Amino acid sequence: MEPEKPSFFSTRYIKFLGGRNTFFTLIMLLLIGLVIMIYDKISFIFVPLTVFLGNVILPIILAVIVYYLLRPLLRMLERIKIPRVWGILIIFLALIGLITLLVFLVFPFLKAQSTKLVAEFPGYFIQLFNSLDTFLRTSIVSDYYSQIETQVNTILKDLPAEIGEFIQSTVTGIATGLSSLVGMLTSFILAIVTVPFIVFYLLKDGENLPKYVMKLFPPRMRDDLQSVFHNIDKQISSYIQGQILVSICIGFMIFIGFSIIGMDYALLLGVIASVTSVVPYLGPVIAITPAAIIALVTSPLMLVKLAVVWTIVQLVEGKFISPQIMGKSLHVHPITIIFVLITSGSLFGVPGVILGIPGYAILKVIISHFYTLFKRRYNKYEPLIENHYEYTNNKVD
Repeated sequence: MEPEKPSFFSTRYIKFLGGRNTFFTLIMLLLIGLVIMIYDKISFIFVPLTVFLGNVILPIILAVIVYYLLRPLLRMLERIKIPRVWGILIIFLALIGLITLLVFLVFPFLKAQSTKLVAEFPGYFIQLFNSLDTFLRTSIVSDYYSQIETQVNTILKDLPAEIGEFIQSTVTGIATGLSSLVGMLTSFILAIVTVPFIVFYLLKDGENLPKYVMKLFPPRMRDDLQSVFHNIDKQISSYIQGQILVSICIGFMIFIGFSIIGMDYALLLGVIASVTSVVPYLGPVIAITPAAIIALVTSPLMLVKLAVVWTIVQLVEGKFISPQIMGKSLHVHPITIIFVLITSGSLFGVPGVILGIPGYAILKVIISHFYTLFKRRYNKYEPLIENHYEYTNNKVD
């Protein structure tokens, strides 16, 4: 009786690459690519489904963010023997009280400063351009500026007609996009209404959600899935909680610093800095722009004071606050973060900028886990391959 020939999947090198699992993984990737290609050709069929998912995903994302912010408080209440449901109700009541307090105490000041800034900001630009014009006329580049000024005056003659055409096209665009604006407002209102209910059930049963998901997979995969879910949860919770706390600290320091140097709109600029600092690295650059314009128009001395305050805030945040709150939870290089923000922002706009880093963290956990599995398989078959090379070399010698 002839010996049974080894199958294709039982060879040493195929086992090293993953064996039967690798083959099926490649088949699945090819099928996914085929599905994407077909979807690209018939995507118009799925427009209603896309709209539906868009309305559903926004509340879920907001609810997940709020869930990760409130979960530490719930765990703290559970440690002092308060039942979970009662702890959730206490947190909700405290949150409602805090929001009410902010609306009645802080919102009127923000509204007044916002209204004043919107009214005066065009004047800041005019004053800034006048100062720049005076500087260019009296500096060493005045001859070049005179030539440029002639061209600018020619352009300005045609400017009213161009502005009229622009206004007409803008009005037409607004009328055309009014329905989409109504749809966006409807989605936002729907998200605000549904988020509290989703947050309640996430706080109540969210920690059991991975168990329900793992039941959908074979038992041999559940340990790996549990590890992946645990690492994703750790990464996302660390990032969301840390980034929000860092942003609040930055906004508070900006408000205190600007109030000390006597800068206008200190509270509003502090809130802007706090909101934009949610986006790492790029957010502070966005936050400093209106403050720099206001300081430059106010006086050169105010611009110097602004630079001092901003430098101190960035040093305190970079050396003390971020390392203590966030540490090295993501283990991501700043260049990688900037690249991810630019890429996700180009693809998905503002939501991409906000969610790009958490999405990258999830993808990194999944890829790292598969890479670890591959290394385990490599370590398993590495001695066989080394023995093969040693045998081949000895045979050649």
